[in-house]
Amino acid sequence: MEWVFIIAIAFLLSIVIRTYVLDTRIVPTGSMLPTIQLQDRLIVDKFVYKFKPLERGDVIVFKAPDSADEDLDLVKRLIGLPGEEVQIKDGKVWIDGKCLNEPYVSSPPNYEYGPVVVPEGQYFFLGDNRNQSKDSHIWGFMPSENVLGRVWVRYWPLSGIGHLQGAPDPYFCEESNS
Repeated sequence: MEWVFIIAIAFLLSIVIRTYVLDTRIVPTGSMLPTIQLQDRLIVDKFVYKFKPLERGDVIVFKAPDSADEDLDLVKRLIGLPGEEVQIKDGKVWIDGKCLNEPYVSSPPNYEYGPVVVPEGQYFFLGDNRNQSKDSHIWGFMPSENVLGRVWVRYWPLSGIGHLQGAPDPYFCEESNS
């Protein structure tokens, strides 16, 4: 009888942890190449971001928007925060007239977007594989209630274990949007 109780407690703890603290994801697409490879396994922190604001450059897991026609959770990089003006032009992303320093992208975007202002309570996400990613430049802003968590660490493959490349310091280029 004691082992049944132990198994029940372990089962309940695992459900609580997966629901509110940590979860795992397998990456199904190449939209975050080269930062995240196809079939990488990630641990998602579902707890800390509720007490600490999301930051530009964070890699986030969120529920797909209705317009994406997907039942999948998506993994993208947070680019635009509420109240910021986002524009993509000349192969660069511009936030409030300043370009982002983005060494993690596979190649510069070959499209133009904006300028648009991110509404309160929403975010603007882009994949690191800018030209092959279905992201906010296609389906628009993402409501904060769709955010499930921040990618904490990659645990598979073993050769890639560790934290993902975040925002560089400095994150903004010296040049400004004219």
